[in-house]
Amino acid sequence: MANRLRRPVHLNLLKIWMPIGAISSIVHRATGVFLFLALPYLIYLLDLSLSDAAGYLQAKEAVHSPIGMVFVFLLMWSLAHHLLAGIRYLLIDIDVGVQKGPARRSASAILVMGLILGLSLTMGVL
Repeated sequence: MANRLRRPVHLNLLKIWMPIGAISSIVHRATGVFLFLALPYLIYLLDLSLSDAAGYLQAKEAVHSPIGMVFVFLLMWSLAHHLLAGIRYLLIDIDVGVQKGPARRSASAILVMGLILGLSLTMGVL
């Protein structure tokens, strides 16, 4: 038993280096989950805004509050990132950008462009 390899007792995910493609993939999945979970609240806001003038003002105040603005930014960023990453994965499915260099560049571009587009959409909405 003395010559057995010592294996880690626990796996520390914060110390594992992940490639940019893996980070982009994880964020793509997380944004999809967030978009799905945000649907009930968005439907509630739509119903509230269409009910009457007071409901519209209440929905407007909810969106323009500090928490509401963060929610709108997260929603717009999630939408932008999920759309751009989805297009990237569709291109990868048809063997465009599969090589290591282009795959890294496209993953980095998705992360950066998602933030820029999310900020632009948030400024347009608010």
